[in-house]
Amino acid sequence: MQILVTGATGYAGRRVSAALARAGHTVLGLTRTTADDLVADEVTPVQGDLARPDTWRHHLDGTDAVVHLVMDLNDPAGTDRALFAEIADAEKRDGRRRHLVYTTGISSYGRTGVALMDENTPGNPESPIGFRFALEGELAASGLAHTVVRPGFLYGGPATTSLTAQWFAAAEKGTPVFYGDPAKRWSWVHVDDLAEAYVRVLDREPAGEVFVIADDQRMTALDVQRVAVRAAGFTGEIRLEPAEAGGIMQVAADQDELVSSAKAHRLLGWRPRHVSFTDAPQRHHRAWVSGRSRARA
Repeated sequence: MQILVTGATGYAGRRVSAALARAGHTVLGLTRTTADDLVADEVTPVQGDLARPDTWRHHLDGTDAVVHLVMDLNDPAGTDRALFAEIADAEKRDGRRRHLVYTTGISSYGRTGVALMDENTPGNPESPIGFRFALEGELAASGLAHTVVRPGFLYGGPATTSLTAQWFAAAEKGTPVFYGDPAKRWSWVHVDDLAEAYVRVLDREPAGEVFVIADDQRMTALDVQRVAVRAAGFTGEIRLEPAEAGGIMQVAADQDELVSSAKAHRLLGWRPRHVSFTDAPQRHHRAWVSGRSRARA
């Protein structure tokens, strides 16, 4: 297949694009600026600003699938709706059916009161990013061939925009902070395990499913952060702050977010190869340090 990946230069986007290319697909990586380093992974960089459809709609020509991996923080709902509309228009132009793999995330659920959430758990519309569930509904009603992927919290590799990267950086500065409820627990997934899930989704037909993708880790988020900061050499205490002090994403995630990926195990044959961030925190820290050094070079 020929696949257009949005957010191809982002944390998850790079790993997903590379995994799809290794699986034999022709991958176009959408990027706002030049990104020749994608070529090393046999991904073809194509320029365009997702918020400006006129700059990238022509990349849909000849495309069999679109993997959407970025959230436009300036207008997340508007940009995603524009993407849906552009794919629909492209299909009208050429009669070619496209498979949209749409990424949201487990923080979209908000406070549900459900101990272990899955694809059938209703999201709380009061969640700060609950609009992503509404967009899933709009996509389902659009008639577009699609699959929804809701990843857990990411770790592994260069980490870049992940929480573990923030924790490593704060630890090196001697200022680690934990935001919100210290008892909350989150489900996690290694970025390469997530990438494998996208490969399996696109190898599977037909579209039309929702998949939660996460490992079986059940530690509190604070305990995971403690492991991370120790791996970065910090031996002091982590300061506790209200979720509001950390911004909207911390507020959105200020609750238990434990999920089951049983459906992905059953229908996709997907299982995480990485058991837990806490199994090899020093290795993950070294990968983050290396990635940061390459980015600065």
